[in-house]
Amino acid sequence: MNKATRKTVIAGNWKMNMTPAETTAFINELAPMVAGKDGCDIVLCVPFVDIANAVEAAKGTNIKIGAENVHFKESGAYTGEISAKMLNACGVEYVVIGHSERRQYFGETDQTVNLRTLAAVNAGLTAIVCVGETLEQRELGYTETLLKYQTKMALTNVKPEQLANIIIAYEPVWAIGTGVTATADQADEGNGFVRAAVEEMFGKAAAEAVTVQYGGSMNAKNAAELLSKVNVDGGLIGGASLKTADFTVIVDAAQ
Repeated sequence: MNKATRKTVIAGNWKMNMTPAETTAFINELAPMVAGKDGCDIVLCVPFVDIANAVEAAKGTNIKIGAENVHFKESGAYTGEISAKMLNACGVEYVVIGHSERRQYFGETDQTVNLRTLAAVNAGLTAIVCVGETLEQRELGYTETLLKYQTKMALTNVKPEQLANIIIAYEPVWAIGTGVTATADQADEGNGFVRAAVEEMFGKAAAEAVTVQYGGSMNAKNAAELLSKVNVDGGLIGGASLKTADFTVIVDAAQ
């Protein structure tokens, strides 16, 4: 982390977990555990059906609420989709875009990631944009090329001033939900490739200011080591964000 130039953000990505009632109970339990811990922004990105409960439960706390996806159109015949305008109206501040599971299972592409990113920042949301390579791509030596390409594609047509509302999360696909974690040095290297891509597009100052998270099985045991690396500005947390004690340990590590 380099708190002198950029924010540290710990964000939970709940995926398809928690009912509305469970959401309320979880945040009520978590809030006093993270109260006053202002060394990082604390975000919970929850399923659409949980947003109302999450926003209500988080009122008066230092917990911010995000969504897990957003459509790139403001309205229209897109059954099952949710627009940035709708998220704004629900009190959401953050949204995850381009997670590898969206790319793998739901046909997300670099082009649609870019469109969703633009829709989010144009609506005033903070976009958590995910990039990452597969194990095969890493073994073939394409990690740097792929991360830079995905980052630049995602940020196409983003205005320099909008970078303040963009977080990039490096999530190696081979380390998501597998229990396998990149080493701290691998995470730092991957985040560094992302930062280099931002520098190539927007300049060094912008690259030093952008928050780059690491995702991919960050947990209570490895968070401190990962967060000690200069290019790791927080985490996008999967399974560990569903346990208040584990999530709190990660928030503590970011202090």
